[in-house]
Amino acid sequence: MKPLKESLKERILIADGAMGTLLYSYGVDRCFEELNLSHPEEVYKVHRDYIEAGSDIIQTNTYGANYEKLSRYGLEDSVKEINTAAVRLAKKASGGSAYVVGTIGGIRAIKQNVSLEEIKRSFREQLYCLLLEGVDGILLETYYDFEELMTVLKIAKRETDLPIIAQVSLHETGVLQNGMKVKEALHQLEFSGADVVGINCRMGPYHMVASLEEVPLPKSSFLSVYPNASLPNYEEGRFYYSAEPGYFGDISNELRSQGARIIGGCCGTTPDHIRAVAAKLKSRVPITEKKVKLTKSVEIVSRPISEKLLHHKVNEKKTVIVELDPPKHLDTDLFFQGAQALKEEGIDALTLADNPLASPRVSNEAIGTMVKEKYDISPLVHITCRDRNLIGLQSHLMGLHTLGIHNILAITGDPAKIGDFPGAASVYDLSSLELIELIKQNNEGISFSGKSLRQKTQFSVGAAFNPNFRHMDASVKRLEKKIKAGADYFISQPVFGVEEMFQIYEATRHLNTPVFIGIMPLLSSRNAEFLHHEVPGIKVPEATRLRMREAGKDPIHSRAAGMEIAKELLDTALTLFNGIYLITPFVRYDMSIELLRHMKEKAGIEKEVPYGRHII
Repeated sequence: MKPLKESLKERILIADGAMGTLLYSYGVDRCFEELNLSHPEEVYKVHRDYIEAGSDIIQTNTYGANYEKLSRYGLEDSVKEINTAAVRLAKKASGGSAYVVGTIGGIRAIKQNVSLEEIKRSFREQLYCLLLEGVDGILLETYYDFEELMTVLKIAKRETDLPIIAQVSLHETGVLQNGMKVKEALHQLEFSGADVVGINCRMGPYHMVASLEEVPLPKSSFLSVYPNASLPNYEEGRFYYSAEPGYFGDISNELRSQGARIIGGCCGTTPDHIRAVAAKLKSRVPITEKKVKLTKSVEIVSRPISEKLLHHKVNEKKTVIVELDPPKHLDTDLFFQGAQALKEEGIDALTLADNPLASPRVSNEAIGTMVKEKYDISPLVHITCRDRNLIGLQSHLMGLHTLGIHNILAITGDPAKIGDFPGAASVYDLSSLELIELIKQNNEGISFSGKSLRQKTQFSVGAAFNPNFRHMDASVKRLEKKIKAGADYFISQPVFGVEEMFQIYEATRHLNTPVFIGIMPLLSSRNAEFLHHEVPGIKVPEATRLRMREAGKDPIHSRAAGMEIAKELLDTALTLFNGIYLITPFVRYDMSIELLRHMKEKAGIEKEVPYGRHII
């Protein structure tokens, strides 16, 4: 056979279809790449079926055969063995009758919060394994993250002269996850040296055609397209694809008319789909001219908001937020009484938790809307990654913006098993870092899928700060990652010791991002011991617990001791931090009001001190 690059200049090449979903349809539901070792005959048969169907190019069964993905199955030490076996199986099946390309899939397609350094290391290891076995080219497929694809493409270009096929995946027609138009992405890939640029996965052939209508023919590379068979169906616990092979073959003519030089299939496609494509295109020549469809760009507007966002306030003056948890029942009278009382004390925002400790409460979105509209209080709504999948999170953010709620706190959320419904599932489609990034992307007017929201959201994004790690530097490094993701300010877990508060100040003083320091009055010795020993992320120093024990069991004495400790902490916090976060225990809003009044009295005293020694 001619070299792959030479064949691409002369004709349309038919690629193969899905490996994983085909094996899945056979009843195999496991690490498909490991089958290269344990069931090589099944992998070999899939390759042969595609070649007999008319494939000119087959890909190795190595889409997820990298360290990051194999580690999910405890196979991270088998990267070389699995990739080596995969190439040998494909070459044996080909027998020189089809080109064999080594496939490397995108890592961030399934595991978003992976650093580029980890991706580079994993990619190089897999790439070297494939090159050593003599593949005819490299296929980079299913890359939703454009930064990741550009990074690995540059590595591949340095390491080999073999042809490289670089393919992005789209959530929406014609646009990448980061909002970039597909024509711009493919142009950048071509400029960076990819021999073939294209799209694969997620969409069926109809939307692939629509996406390519805006893409001009490349000047120095070729176009490829690997559509899914259709959108997936779900029935009786299994996914399946319903597109008929005949339809897939018919629409391949339209893919050719958009300039595709390599046409294959992704999820749900079978040898029958590829046979239908081959029947339509084997004798067809590639196009050399194309009329590109021009589309109007959608304007993204930014609407003014009347309130000052929380991170702007705290950078200008002392700012106090108070947490008042929504009730666990439908009697909301006490909650709203507390909200009104706190409003009268002049708080800057009322912070509303999102089912803390995985126990269901009245929706903080609903409560937040009511305190905003009925009580003219700025709500700070928490959003956990636990309760909503990616669809729900995007929808929720759009809803909050529409309701005029702009101050939000992005947190992971306590796992469902510790709450009232231990049988409930924790979702965690995103980490808190990824949720922050999503919110900031919405602030640019772009949804997670890359589609225009037509308006820019205007969220002030808070992030959680747990200073109670055994090693403070680890906690601060986490803060730095959240700042990089886009956090505008931090809200800390409650602090129960003055010495600990000074340590937090010293550890975070180099950060330009403001911190709201958490203060929560203790109710009793029993309350202090429970928080210290049973609540995740909270530590109460021994000296503080001793003071609460010494107060005895009398509720009045215990409350007095708890308030005395809280006031000492508040006095210290006022000299160190611009942001104060008061946590109201059990809707005991009278305790938060007492602390607010103490703060005002303290401010009045400080103003009378000559020359002013504090920052208040």
